[in-house]
Amino acid sequence: MTEKWSPENWRTMPVKHLPSYPDAEALTAAEQQLSVYPPLVFAGEARKLKKALAKVSEGKAFLLQGGDCAESFKEFHPNNIRDTFKVLLQMAVVLTFGGAVPVVKVGRLAGQFAKPRSSPTEEIGGVSMPSYLGDII
Repeated sequence: MTEKWSPENWRTMPVKHLPSYPDAEALTAAEQQLSVYPPLVFAGEARKLKKALAKVSEGKAFLLQGGDCAESFKEFHPNNIRDTFKVLLQMAVVLTFGGAVPVVKVGRLAGQFAKPRSSPTEEIGGVSMPSYLGDII
């Protein structure tokens, strides 16, 4: 059985898409700063979503997930977030009416700033360069 993930043991877990950080001190400083921030999602919210997704898996609800495949900091603006939520809510109303089951709405937001790549490099115009891993990297 695999070991359960925890904040203390995550470095021991297998990784496939990890960027290279040449400045170990800067990486450590960033990790320390992030460790003092509150969670992005609270445990109660995760438990509520887990229950809702169980209903989806039983065919008693419908999952609607929406958002951009890749996000940029330049376009991450309250108006864009609001507009995405509006579209998701409008779609959920139609699906609820048409499907006669609850719709579990999941926004794919603020998590697509980093993108996994199958290769650490890519060739553009005959030039080999590091693969773009997203704005956050």
